[in-house]
Amino acid sequence: MSYGAVILAAGASSRLGVPKQLVRWQKETLLARSIRVAMEAGCHPVVVVLGACEAQIRSECDLSRVIAVSNPRWTDGMGRSLSVGIAALSQDATVGGAILMTCDMPAVSAGHLLRLAAPGKATASHYADRPGVPAYFSREDWPALLALRGPHGARDLLAAAAATPLPGGDLDVDTPDDLRRLHAMESEDPDGVDLARCGAGTVG
Repeated sequence: MSYGAVILAAGASSRLGVPKQLVRWQKETLLARSIRVAMEAGCHPVVVVLGACEAQIRSECDLSRVIAVSNPRWTDGMGRSLSVGIAALSQDATVGGAILMTCDMPAVSAGHLLRLAAPGKATASHYADRPGVPAYFSREDWPALLALRGPHGARDLLAAAAATPLPGGDLDVDTPDDLRRLHAMESEDPDGVDLARCGAGTVG
């Protein structure tokens, strides 16, 4: 089964004060790590949706192995960015599914993404007592994703989906306190992928 990934990296990181996409952890940026993990999980192509700080991110990150697309209306919220990403992914008729990701969840591993994709149907990650992203959607679900707008992304579409536990999924890097928690985490993820290894998308 062929599936791609859409990585949302369009936000302004207003609560953090610096672009979270470019925060470095274990010798790579959070965006670089997200790209690497998606590729290790077999996602192809990988679409990265940019918005705020786009010029800086393009300058400081190697995006040569992904499809980087712009969302000029990123202030409309996550729903708009998801629809922009799915629209780009849908240009490849061979892709049968999509994993939706954000760029700021360090607990996400390639193994977790593989577990999401394995059933071949809508599957969410489960953490903090609710379903959320990363999540897998088959191509038949994409029209609903293309219609998304607003700040809540795919939340409503995931309400009735199957779910796979994501330990540590409650940590996304939104605030300085989150960043301190990030640096306190161990250097290897639950699936044994070395987070210190620089991979696709690593800043040079």
